[in-house]
Amino acid sequence: MIQKLIANIKKTNAPIVVGLDPMLSYVPEHVQKKAYEEYGETLEGAAEAIWQFNKEIVDKTYDLIPAVKPQSAMYEQFGIPGLMAFKKTVDYCKSKGLVVIGDVKRGDIGSTSAAYAAGHLGKVKVGAQEYAPFDEDFITVNPYLGSDGINPFLDVCREEKKGLFILVKTSNPSSGEFQDQLIDGKPLYELVGEKVAQWGEACMGDSYSYVGAVVGATYPEMGKVLRKVMPKSFILVPGYGAQGGKGKDLVHFFNEDGLGAIVNSSRGIIAAYKQEAYAKFGPENFGDASRAAVEAMVADIEGALETRTADHS
Repeated sequence: MIQKLIANIKKTNAPIVVGLDPMLSYVPEHVQKKAYEEYGETLEGAAEAIWQFNKEIVDKTYDLIPAVKPQSAMYEQFGIPGLMAFKKTVDYCKSKGLVVIGDVKRGDIGSTSAAYAAGHLGKVKVGAQEYAPFDEDFITVNPYLGSDGINPFLDVCREEKKGLFILVKTSNPSSGEFQDQLIDGKPLYELVGEKVAQWGEACMGDSYSYVGAVVGATYPEMGKVLRKVMPKSFILVPGYGAQGGKGKDLVHFFNEDGLGAIVNSSRGIIAAYKQEAYAKFGPENFGDASRAAVEAMVADIEGALETRTADHS
């Protein structure tokens, strides 16, 4: 799957991922109204609204982007109907040729970890039948429990040729409470990065590993260090746009080949119609506003990478 992600990035020339993290407050009123007319003001109504919202955004952007990242919590909050909308979203994005990164941040040990891995990346056996329940291409994983928590995911990744993005340095302000603590003179995030590189050696694609890392755009200096620590891992970079990250802050997350990182923007794209820059589209054309926001983001990152290349030559 890392090969497909790289192929999609090369094809679109856009190392970005759209975070499909729909809050009801992002969904324009006309979409909500239609869903409630059909299903009432129920969990089913809410799930229908976010599904229709996602579908429109995907229809308007899929040709420009390599991947999407639905965040499962935004669906789980609507219970079983929400999970059904999550699954519909995953399947629809895959039908459009997009790589799907399930942002599920699972982390446990033993059979529990194996069950998460089977449910999200692998298959489950039911009698004589086999099913791929959620069937994402990559998922995000929390490494706090150590190798016992990661190994069951690695087993499924090897079997299914799917991938992980392991939390290394997250974009939130309090991430340093644990992640920046020094151990034998090294910050914890660096030690986790070393482990990610080690885990990745057992799951290699052609030039990059199936095991990537999550490193926030809000910490560019740390990104520079971690890029060297994990040369063969793709870095998923949250925190662009709404959280303050800009293209110029992100160049160090990429390798010299212009690959090695994929930058996420969620509300900056899916709720673009609410921003001043895209207000002209109005809520009716929220999908077109999202497309314009994707184009602006791609241009920003492309420009920053070109500047870096020019500086180096």
